[in-house]
Amino acid sequence: MIDKTDMEKQAIKDARRFFAEALTELGLMEPFHHRSAEEIDQLIEAAVDGFQDSMRRQSLNDGIPF
Repeated sequence: MIDKTDMEKQAIKDARRFFAEALTELGLMEPFHHRSAEEIDQLIEAAVDGFQDSMRRQSLNDGIPF
């Protein structure tokens, strides 16, 4: 993401808790325990960007021939 809005910044910050819960459930928290908030945010942003990119590409592949 480039030039995040305040809402996007807050959403990424809020997503940290869900990310931590998933890591804990998978037994993967230890390698991430000492990472900075900025590093965690980078991982969250990468996942969000990949998700959004896929959704955009899928929506363009709607079978309409023009």
